[in-house]
Amino acid sequence: MDAEQFCKNGQKMVEYISTYLEQIRDRQVVHNVTPGYMRSLLPNEAPKDPEDFAEVFKDIDKVIMPGVTHWHSPRFHGYFAAGNSYPSILGDMLSDAIGCIGFSWATSPACTELEVITTDWLGKMLALPEEFLHRSPGRGGGVIQSTASETVLLCLLAARTKMVEKYEKVYTNLDEMEVMAKLVGYTSDQSNSSVGRSGLLGAVRMRKLETDEKFSLRGETLREAIAEDKAKGLIPFFLCATLGTTGTCAFDNLEELGPICKEEDMWLHIDAAYAGSAFVCPEFRHFMKGVEYADTFSINPHKWMLVNFDLSVMWIKDRSLLVDAFNVDPIYLRHENAGKGAPDYRHWQIPLGRRFRSLKLWFMLRSYGVTGVQAYIRKHVSLAKQFEKMVLNDSRFEVIADVVMGLVCFRLKGNNNKTERLLEEILQDGRIYLIPAIVHEIYTLRLAICAERTNSDDIAFSFSVIKSCADRVMKRFPPSEDIRNAVNGQIDNIA
Repeated sequence: MDAEQFCKNGQKMVEYISTYLEQIRDRQVVHNVTPGYMRSLLPNEAPKDPEDFAEVFKDIDKVIMPGVTHWHSPRFHGYFAAGNSYPSILGDMLSDAIGCIGFSWATSPACTELEVITTDWLGKMLALPEEFLHRSPGRGGGVIQSTASETVLLCLLAARTKMVEKYEKVYTNLDEMEVMAKLVGYTSDQSNSSVGRSGLLGAVRMRKLETDEKFSLRGETLREAIAEDKAKGLIPFFLCATLGTTGTCAFDNLEELGPICKEEDMWLHIDAAYAGSAFVCPEFRHFMKGVEYADTFSINPHKWMLVNFDLSVMWIKDRSLLVDAFNVDPIYLRHENAGKGAPDYRHWQIPLGRRFRSLKLWFMLRSYGVTGVQAYIRKHVSLAKQFEKMVLNDSRFEVIADVVMGLVCFRLKGNNNKTERLLEEILQDGRIYLIPAIVHEIYTLRLAICAERTNSDDIAFSFSVIKSCADRVMKRFPPSEDIRNAVNGQIDNIA
């Protein structure tokens, strides 16, 4: 493909993308294929000779689209939002074209310096403490990672290194493996699965602590767990607190947890992957109270800030804790400007290579501005409130968690089986997409406002689908059955 052909095919692809996104509401949200569907559509071997790109283009609709779940459909309500916007797509296009591997300032200065500037912009938009910014008098700064999962692991490993070095200095009879065997980290029973997985990868204990009736981790619970573990000779070293949990978008109590972490010299990481984007709006910043105690803080603009995957931003108060933990500096990676006012981001991450991801963040921020991002967040919250009101106006349903962002957790009243059957009906119906969660043994459905194009009519449509599916479920689970189950339960308890 030469430049002329690239321009021709590129224009055709841009038109295809724009048509796809503008007409995505007309597509069935979820695919209707089974595993292995593509094998019958493609040959067993790569083509021996070059094919015309027009032939490749034809296979997008034939081979690819049948197996796509349309995350940007206004009727996709699973998981959380997957960010996307035209400026972000253009930023990725330019990043792919430049193709630099920006592991150090020298490999492409613009790649590093734009990341420094845009992470500072974003930190100021969120009203983070100055210590987290590159331009602060301290040692802080922001860095773009791939996902919040990678960030949790990175912070846990840095915290592990810090605590091992501390104990090796104080107790000279202990070696690294002996200290690691005693380390214990904490998170809530509502935190993302990546936190527990980070403990496995980091070879340290990770305790899940019970949350309160609002699904929030409280200070007294943490304090009791620390006392128990210290009595066993263990070393508390790390807490991952969550602002906006996956299940219900609950918020851990940083004002209570932060001072305890400071007293115990524990690393406090705040995972605000989804809800953190909402802190661009001043009315949501009260959920951040206590953020000043954090060592690290992360959000995923690729969730709720109009930036396409992958782009997760982490801020740290003391960058040396990352650099010292992961610094491997062979001669072929050194350059004469190292340490002269710009970071070498290879020391701030697990991989060596890194893409020019700040371009899409820059394009988006300049195209939408702070006010545009705020309007997008507020629209999603408003739509969630609209759906909550619809649910509460139907006596068959209940909402099981506070609706504060773009997520509503609801269920059919009665036992869990009814709501499980409701989800089965919704998924078989296929017109909308939801996923479940189990919180405090309650089976609930999550309706997340995900797509930029979702509007009030889409929410009304989604609830009409849910109601029609509920009608079918209720025929199989009449109210009399709930009464019978409750009576049987009481008899079982007496027995």
